Amino acid sequence: PRVCVVGSGPAGFYTAQHILKHHGGALVDIYEKLPVPFGLVRFGVAPDHPEVKNVINTFTQTAHSERCAYYGNVTVGRDVTVPELQQAYHAVVLSYGAEDNRVLGIPGENLPGVYSARAFVGWYNGLPENRDLKPDLSCETALILGHGNVALDIARILLSPLQLLRKTDITDSSLAALACSKVKRVWLVGRRGPLQVAFTIKELREMINLPGARAVLDPADFRGLESAVKDAPRPRKRLTELMMKTALEKPAEMQAAAAGAAAPREWGLKFQRSPQEVLPSADGRRARGVRMALTRLEGSGDSAKAIPTGDVEELECGLVLSSIGYRSLPLDPAVPFDSQRGVIPNSSGRVEGVPGLYCSGWVKRGPTGVIITTMNDSFDTAQSLLEDLQEGVLDVSPFREGFGLVESILRSRGVHPVSFSDWQKIDAAEVARGKAAGKPREKIVDPAEMLQIIGH
Repeated sequence: PRVCVVGSGPAGFYTAQHILKHHGGALVDIYEKLPVPFGLVRFGVAPDHPEVKNVINTFTQTAHSERCAYYGNVTVGRDVTVPELQQAYHAVVLSYGAEDNRVLGIPGENLPGVYSARAFVGWYNGLPENRDLKPDLSCETALILGHGNVALDIARILLSPLQLLRKTDITDSSLAALACSKVKRVWLVGRRGPLQVAFTIKELREMINLPGARAVLDPADFRGLESAVKDAPRPRKRLTELMMKTALEKPAEMQAAAAGAAAPREWGLKFQRSPQEVLPSADGRRARGVRMALTRLEGSGDSAKAIPTGDVEELECGLVLSSIGYRSLPLDPAVPFDSQRGVIPNSSGRVEGVPGLYCSGWVKRGPTGVIITTMNDSFDTAQSLLEDLQEGVLDVSPFREGFGLVESILRSRGVHPVSFSDWQKIDAAEVARGKAAGKPREKIVDPAEMLQIIGH
């Protein structure tokens, strides 16, 4: 059987890995729109979390299998259509992730000074489409809307001492911008309460222990939570207890912790506030703050809803980062898509109504979870495909040409795919540039430059 996987992030590679491991004859081709592989591992994981990127070693092993091939620089839906892939392969798996962000849908969100978390993370991680972002970091206060791990990542990058970031693979241009940054206070704002935050204890602990930055949590936000947290699952209980402990620490201890820094940077969590409008400066040229509706919670636990109370407050800030979630987009008119939920309608990864078409990762279940969640989800889709092969639901009797057919289509459209060994040349160039700067790598952010290195 010839299988094609669209997208070379964790979902794509884990799907390929599982198929190759459990079917001794399957051939898997992975297509990627960028010249470089690994998706969110390369472009989403924070630069100061290098250990999370170790999965790249596993993905590289998969790519080196003689039954696996990688074709970068190919945009499915434009350079080659899904129906064309279906003619070339017995099965097609869509694992192309979430390449857009949810919008706030409030007045002023398009003002200068307002950015999506996705674009900001892409900027400091070297995602080509965000390389020219040039965020304005000339204000003292930044506001991040959202209480997830991405929100904490951004807060940490904004407040981290430069000597910590200099040793990471953060891009050169964002390091230069952060060196001139005036931001010294970051508020993370959420619609719901402390019991509904979406970040995990590891990220919170890292933030609390960040050198030269102090946590500002209001003890009033945590009053009366002791009883509610007793019955919470253990991870939620430990997370809430850590927030409570941090909120109740005396300022003297905090100052000692900041080790005599004259004006320490600070960050804090604000709860039960829902953004209503980004407020423009007097000349209307940029953001100067956000008007918030205060909310009360109806219900409890993860299903609690935030209901506006009618009261509002204004928070002054010159930088607004919206971290309310990523969103998948439809890839090709031939593929069913639920635009309400931002996913491809499927059952265990089998795309509804289209035999031989599958999906895995965020485009299958929505943009939630960490790499391990995506791994299990991708194995689940791969298992569905293997069962369909075994039970004869997937007909492998007709010959399928695979990349042979796709290659002639791409050639006729002037598209030059990038192989995995091409990527390794780009990789070597990045590592060499990084070494010169004392970093693990210096990412190349311009696709044209990547193609130049490999002589395309």
